[in-house]
Amino acid sequence: MKTGTRVADVTIQLTHTFGSTFDQSPKFSETYSTAQEVREYFKSFQERYELVANTKLRHEVVSAVWSATDGIWQVRIKIRSTGQEIQDHCHVLINAGGFLNVVRWPNIPGISDYGGQLVHTAAWPTGLDLGGKHVALIGNGSSGVQVAPAILPIVSRLTMFIRNPVWLASMGSSHRPYSKAEQKRFSEQPEDLTLLRKWLEHTANQAFPTFLAQTDAQKKTRETLTSYMKEALQDHPQAHELIPQWPVGCRRLSPGHGYLDSITHPKTQIRVGDITKFTTTSIVLQKEKIDVDVVICATGFDTNFKPRFPIIAEGKSLDVEWEDEPQNYFGLATAGFPNYFTLLGPNSPLGNGPVLVGIEAQADYICKILNRIQCQSILSITVTESAVKDFLAHKDRFMPSTVWGQGCRSWYKNHTTNGKVLALWPGSTLHYIEALQEVRYEDFDICYIGNRFAYLGDGLSRLEQHTDADLAPYIRSHDDGAILGSKFEYQKKPSGF
Repeated sequence: MKTGTRVADVTIQLTHTFGSTFDQSPKFSETYSTAQEVREYFKSFQERYELVANTKLRHEVVSAVWSATDGIWQVRIKIRSTGQEIQDHCHVLINAGGFLNVVRWPNIPGISDYGGQLVHTAAWPTGLDLGGKHVALIGNGSSGVQVAPAILPIVSRLTMFIRNPVWLASMGSSHRPYSKAEQKRFSEQPEDLTLLRKWLEHTANQAFPTFLAQTDAQKKTRETLTSYMKEALQDHPQAHELIPQWPVGCRRLSPGHGYLDSITHPKTQIRVGDITKFTTTSIVLQKEKIDVDVVICATGFDTNFKPRFPIIAEGKSLDVEWEDEPQNYFGLATAGFPNYFTLLGPNSPLGNGPVLVGIEAQADYICKILNRIQCQSILSITVTESAVKDFLAHKDRFMPSTVWGQGCRSWYKNHTTNGKVLALWPGSTLHYIEALQEVRYEDFDICYIGNRFAYLGDGLSRLEQHTDADLAPYIRSHDDGAILGSKFEYQKKPSGF
């Protein structure tokens, strides 16, 4: 999240989808909330669920090395405030650091020579003064389309440098403050807020067919957004360069509230294409040099999925193993790295629909494995190489049927145009959740501590260890158990959806 000026308050996404599925807040002040409000929500979440005591801030993991003999990870940690390094260990290592965490500066000759202020949206300096400045904005991804309308009232002039166009979702009147009456109702009638959140998630999940190439949903969405963007751009001389020629969703779709208005504003000029180089005072294009006071790089992150610290197991380093391609199983596990799991690893549902529910599904899946490790004396559990290869082969066969593999430059493909889709799950978010309902232990190699059946213990069930327990819970008046293989049943959507 950005910090500092009003840019810290650029909208992120529909507020009530940016939180846990089981935890809601009536305190958000607008439909597309600010970074500060979202931070406050997660801080409150951390406190309410008593997670503060188990959280170490300003601690950096330096390395993690697997000890096969002991079945533990030796973890080296640096205390950022003192620089001291300490040794710790764990039986299971879960990398929940995500992948949008390493700033990606544009690879442009002379950028280090530029003498004005050079900032990145992911490392926004506190107190940055843009008042009366000629500002260059490089990039038009999710950050760029939020920054432009946020800074336009402040700057004297804005030059946007765009390498490729981007689809922008029509916002209509959906971006607005919540009234005091609405906030009061959400607080006093939480079921109304739950229904709103359910509708937002239902709508997001309903959109998945748009990401399938050649579908009616893709065609209709493209027609709708083309019409919206043409109308918003009006007679702008570069309109034809600002509407993509590839399918909607090939790159991440951005809400972009106010972005198209920023493009047509008298303060703004647009330059489409590659930047040739920087000088100490200017940005140089093929036929033009533009002097600017401040350069804002909205150029995203390094999304190659390689870990940000050495992870070493069985003589192999994960960053080396993933040099060419991050080969991962269901976004969760990696062959050759025992007791190591990831949240939002490669092939997760990052652009398939709602994201946070996918993270929760991953956490639940990992907890099922943790429970088995604890209860059945497992030393190590490792996904097999053959399972990973089969999964990736299926994923690669699926992706050509989607828009993600079409001819656009995207971080889904590690910032390439025609590379493999590395980031996304081969299906919808709901499809992913369903796939993680049960752990496929047949896809894992398991090493036990001693006899694998030692967990059977003294022959008594847990019920029999409690004198007040009902020892005949299986006796009932009728058969109420689910029938395996029976007709699929589902809950119908609420009226009005």
